[in-house]
Amino acid sequence: MGQIIQLLRPLQWLKNLFVFAPMFFSNNLLNLDYLRPTTIVFLAFCFISSSIYCINDIHDVEADRMHPQKCKRPIASGKVPIRVGYLLAIFCLLFPFGILFFVNGSNLPYLYLIIACYWMMNVAYCMKLKRYAIIDVSIIAIGFVMRVLIGGLVTNIWVSHWLVLMTFLITLFLALAKRSDDFGIYEKTGIKPRVSITGYNKPFINEATAIVASVTMVSYIMYSMSDEVIRRMGSPYVYLTSGWVLLGLLRYLQNMIVFGRSGSPTNALLKDKFLIPCIIGWLLTFFIIIYL
Repeated sequence: MGQIIQLLRPLQWLKNLFVFAPMFFSNNLLNLDYLRPTTIVFLAFCFISSSIYCINDIHDVEADRMHPQKCKRPIASGKVPIRVGYLLAIFCLLFPFGILFFVNGSNLPYLYLIIACYWMMNVAYCMKLKRYAIIDVSIIAIGFVMRVLIGGLVTNIWVSHWLVLMTFLITLFLALAKRSDDFGIYEKTGIKPRVSITGYNKPFINEATAIVASVTMVSYIMYSMSDEVIRRMGSPYVYLTSGWVLLGLLRYLQNMIVFGRSGSPTNALLKDKFLIPCIIGWLLTFFIIIYL
């Protein structure tokens, strides 16, 4: 049972918390009428993501067996048979379409459309598109934008261009940082953690990540000081959250360039003793500004 849970990668479900972003940034986080439908689409994304992880691990089983870490995955290690992986993938694909029936509203067809498009895009990513540098990280970022959009649709909360832009930029930054870790493995072992890694090298990854980090920071400052956001948040002090964002970006760059540990964004966000206070500080500052 433990191996099956590991195959579903529940820790990666934290990424799906992006569906709550429209609630948080629209001053509706404490609105219980929005919490139920958003929780449903959160669960839908969790299971659809697990379906994709199963398909990915089945498709990459031979490559994973040569990877120093991925060889321990349930299918690559042989602890979970491939046929079981297929059954789990099918169940995790069908389950989200079932629970979405419990969401009321005229936007239900669009919810199905986003979930279906997300699944198809990521299956195409697993099968082919992840072979191409830049396209691979762009698809990852687009997937997070889709999470934010579905969170807005299910609650009828308007998703601003600022939220879409910031979501794309920050997740593109994290995806590029992950490629730095992959390239480090490639340099040390000669084994390609992913086919697209030959389209990257250290100077390109470092410069591209620094550029995206800079654009992200400038965009965030512009967002926090825009008249639209000040009016919607009801406070001129949103810019005070910029300090936490800057510290978080710098720490991630330090981990990537200085310490060479930019592997899993989820692990970094859960275990890094510098990043965790930055995230908590950012959330608390935002919460105080918006809700108190």
